[in-house]
Amino acid sequence: MNEKERLLRALRNEEVDRPPVVCPGGMMNMITTDLMKIAGVKWPEAHSDAQMMANLSYASYKNGCFENVGLPFDMVAEAEQMGAKITLGSEIFEPHVTSYAIESIHDWKSLKPMDMSEGRVKTILDAIKILRGMDKDVPIIGNITGPISTASSVMEPTTFYKELRKHKADAHAYLDFVTDQLIDFAKAQIDAGADVITVSDPSGTGEILGPKLFEEYTVKYLNKFYDEIKKYNVGTICHICGQMKSVYKEMNEVRSDALSFDSVVPMQQARKNLEDRVLMGNISTYALEFGDTERVSKLTRSAERSGTNIISPACGLGTKSPITNIKAILETVKEDSRANA
Repeated sequence: MNEKERLLRALRNEEVDRPPVVCPGGMMNMITTDLMKIAGVKWPEAHSDAQMMANLSYASYKNGCFENVGLPFDMVAEAEQMGAKITLGSEIFEPHVTSYAIESIHDWKSLKPMDMSEGRVKTILDAIKILRGMDKDVPIIGNITGPISTASSVMEPTTFYKELRKHKADAHAYLDFVTDQLIDFAKAQIDAGADVITVSDPSGTGEILGPKLFEEYTVKYLNKFYDEIKKYNVGTICHICGQMKSVYKEMNEVRSDALSFDSVVPMQQARKNLEDRVLMGNISTYALEFGDTERVSKLTRSAERSGTNIISPACGLGTKSPITNIKAILETVKEDSRANA
């Protein structure tokens, strides 16, 4: 069973020989300074060069870190295309927004639709095409920043959250527009060669919104997205940050193939509340950067025992994470598979 077959079967909740080990990209970044040195490709240059981006993503797979490739390496490409200003960051820091495109939800009609033929969006799509030609057995995970997180990157987040509560008609119209752009970007990634689409929506957590608004906004627009993408026969993953205990019921309504969680979520608790769902996670990002291989192996085995279907870092990697710690996840899963054969 090759890596692509294993991941796609796991996403369909079908039998696999062992759990896949992946790190999608996007918010769940898989690139570190160690990997940049090995690949001879660095940030921030790789964020705007398709060949460099593809080579750096493939280095993660080639060097035994994860069983996938994934793009992009940040979560502001969508907001940038809609008019927000960004910095590409540095070798250590990811790209981030420096100024917003609009001041209020009411201004959403002034936003320009995403253009897939220009800017970093085109770079990302070109890099996916390059990866498709590099290794057909390695799954390509395309990444989308979720509706709430994109909407709160296009405008100032505190204002956005206030207006979600006060101006619901315009809030829904704004999020409808944003979600349509994200659907178009995901379709373009699929056309370029993506096998799986991951949506990460850290700003849409129930901890920030509470159960009622989580269902009204986060779940509603995630499902609008997934219902459209399901037509394209690709796997889908949803990652939400923060505690889940107040929103398990609502989270179970999200129509992605897999649900991915932060390390603060006990996976045994998640399995109890989401009995039949494919679960992904949730090796501590902190432990991967500041722990050692023994700690990482222990956390990996805990995830396996908890019934986690797909093993991954909880919220991606800190760029200073030692490559030995990262490789320990896959090495542990393979070792346990051999022992149980």
